[in-house]
Amino acid sequence: MQNHLVLTATVEREEALRYTPAGLPVLEMWLRHHSKQNEAGFERDVACEIQAVLIGDKAPAWAGTLAGRTVNLTGFLCQRSLKNPRLVLHIEYVEFVKG
Repeated sequence: MQNHLVLTATVEREEALRYTPAGLPVLEMWLRHHSKQNEAGFERDVACEIQAVLIGDKAPAWAGTLAGRTVNLTGFLCQRSLKNPRLVLHIEYVEFVKG
């Protein structure tokens, strides 16, 4: 079973494209999300910053194009590493928000 997170966010900053020791391209970025959500019948303002990573063939194509842009993202959450439990969004799909 696959559970995907769908998020609209602005790419606050984007790191330079890098490669893993195995040769996979990696693009790291930080996202800023703002929205209004309904919780227990009340409207709530939601804001957060999320670290995200795009790994694989799509990373070089998106490198240098995302900073400052608002995007719709689909992906999954995973801890940064075995020793670092901080959550990172692993991006599988990117789409620019028009307007």
